[in-house]
Amino acid sequence: MFPFRTSSIFRSRWMALLWAGGIVWMAIDVAGSPPAGGGNPTTDVSGAPVSPEQMKQTEKILEKLGK
Repeated sequence: MFPFRTSSIFRSRWMALLWAGGIVWMAIDVAGSPPAGGGNPTTDVSGAPVSPEQMKQTEKILEKLGK
């Protein structure tokens, strides 16, 4: 997975910083940033926006399942 042995990552401070920077970069790339619209970013499987009423219905169903 790595082009070098993982035991040698932390032998050098600079190598450790590069490794940590790569992990942070990957996390930002995977997680991304929130939508710029500021509206309701919640969508269903098809990508259609979910209304607050639908969210409340889902919360009620999940509460019943937890009991």
